[in-house]
Amino acid sequence: MHIVVSENFAPGDTSTAEFMSAIAEEIARDRRVVVLSGTPGSSAQRDDCNLQVVEFSNWRPAKKSLTLRALAMTWFCLATFGFVLRRSTHLTPVIVVTAPFLLPYSTVLAAWIKRAPTALIVFDLYPDAIIAAGLITPNSLLARLVRRFNEWLYRALDVIVIIGRDMENHFAQYRAATAHKLEYIPNWATVSPRLRPIDQCHPFRAGRSDCFFVGLSGNLGFTHDPETVFAAARRLANNDRICFLLSGWGLGWERIKRLQQAERLPNIRLIERVPSAQLEDFLAVADVWIIPYRKHMAGVSVPSRFYNLLAVGRPIIALAEADAEHAMILSEHDVGWVVPPEDPDALAATICNAAADHAAVAAKGRRAVGIIGDRFTRAASGRAYRMLAQRLCRPVGSTLSA
Repeated sequence: MHIVVSENFAPGDTSTAEFMSAIAEEIARDRRVVVLSGTPGSSAQRDDCNLQVVEFSNWRPAKKSLTLRALAMTWFCLATFGFVLRRSTHLTPVIVVTAPFLLPYSTVLAAWIKRAPTALIVFDLYPDAIIAAGLITPNSLLARLVRRFNEWLYRALDVIVIIGRDMENHFAQYRAATAHKLEYIPNWATVSPRLRPIDQCHPFRAGRSDCFFVGLSGNLGFTHDPETVFAAARRLANNDRICFLLSGWGLGWERIKRLQQAERLPNIRLIERVPSAQLEDFLAVADVWIIPYRKHMAGVSVPSRFYNLLAVGRPIIALAEADAEHAMILSEHDVGWVVPPEDPDALAATICNAAADHAAVAAKGRRAVGIIGDRFTRAASGRAYRMLAQRLCRPVGSTLSA
């Protein structure tokens, strides 16, 4: 039996829920998997007899209710800690993800007590993510404490799965995160890779068939910088051939709505969060898409939306450092543009250049579909996770090797 611990799981609508559900299903193709979930409805009857979901009743406070969110996180961590402590043995591999923040520490502690082999899937890196978001300073007491706990965590783990090559530099600061523990398994596109033609008459284009549409979509949290996108739109407000189609949710989305309410830019159209059933259709509307990160985010987080945007055949403009994982992919395969973070002038210039060269945009889109179909698929990552699960099934006292 393998234990997979993830508060977010299907039918949850977060990217973590989607990827962790797929990872658990892939591992369950070869062996029995028990998932510990905090998502309502996740324990519903499943066809796969190898996959059992144990759902812990939990509540989901609003993101602004930090105290209640901390209490909910603590409750889930304590509940899963107790389960792993009771049910795991030295022959029960445990796989956990980095959200919520305390979950890896509580889960790995329980597994460490029972001498169970462990793997951590790193979707976000702490304290680096909250430092980059400006919530704490690098030398604050909290940052130092988290690094101290991380040193213990990485020493206790058998495998650390990174979803971006750029994460390796951040792990180099920890003595315990040795190279042989790191394994790169990228995320993948959750829509089929296929070039979708642009429907000039689509309702989301609001009858502007003559416009070059620049899109923004997805969760806009602490690590994102939607204000730079808005500032670039402001600079291009007099260019009636370039339009912005902005959609999303989160704190950054609320800021975008407040800015547009105040300025009423004529080249911006706001769309509330698009349901999952319409997502693929929506992603095919824009000519290019923007992924806006703040400065110093390389190695901290890899945008899950990145692969889907390429899969529908659209190039991407990334506000990112050149050594960020998604920036490297864009440059290596010539499927987009990389713009320095927090630079609205450079972003506006890049958009103008793209709008003036439709042939180059179309060529980048065709290449994007090709690399997704060749490299970034669930089948490829699923094989890697099944191999990882197999390696975790080792006798006590042995050493894992890639």
